[in-house]
Amino acid sequence: MGGIWNAIGDYWWLIFVVGGSVGGVTRGIGAWNERRAQRRLERYRIKQEASVARAEAESRGRVDSASVQAELVAATDEHTRTDETWFAYETDLATLLDYPMLVDLREPLTETFHRDRSRAELLRPSPDSTDQGAVRSYRDAVHAYSTSLAVAEQEARRRRRNDFSPVEQERLARAQRLLALAMNDAASGEERRQAYARARAELDGLIALPTAGAAALERRVQAAIEAS
Repeated sequence: MGGIWNAIGDYWWLIFVVGGSVGGVTRGIGAWNERRAQRRLERYRIKQEASVARAEAESRGRVDSASVQAELVAATDEHTRTDETWFAYETDLATLLDYPMLVDLREPLTETFHRDRSRAELLRPSPDSTDQGAVRSYRDAVHAYSTSLAVAEQEARRRRRNDFSPVEQERLARAQRLLALAMNDAASGEERRQAYARARAELDGLIALPTAGAAALERRVQAAIEAS
């Protein structure tokens, strides 16, 4: 036993060498553990930031889609109101003859209005569209259509039949009375047919009746003839 202690006494200096090595290993392990913890925290932070970014992007997407849909609904409503304004003229041919400029495509304002009307219809997107570019192009086209119709309508009401000679104004007045008779459900089918034919003859070379309105009236006249 004494020999062991003597040996330790002779090599006491190894304690510092071994102790230093052990201390170095311990410090190394501690530093490695700390780096591993930091890497784990960094991965967690990156993962959380990615999750937050995805959530924000999804939220923006939902908000943007809702915004585009609201814009589309507003544009569609304006389109419907503008169409109804025009259809009121198009389907009431007798009243339309008070404002013949609205169907005279030689007039720049009238040509612009009809062109804008066609373009708005052409650009109408599907009701569930969330394509912001398409919706905004449609919105702008509808606004142009609404504006050009309002301008043409105002000018047509101002000018009425004043652009026509006295003889032409008389023809328009006769055609208006004949169209009123053709649309009168109390008249016989034959009376309505003759009135419509004479009205078209009066208007020949003056103005062209709107296709949709004329077709609707012709169907009504034909139905009255068949019923009688």
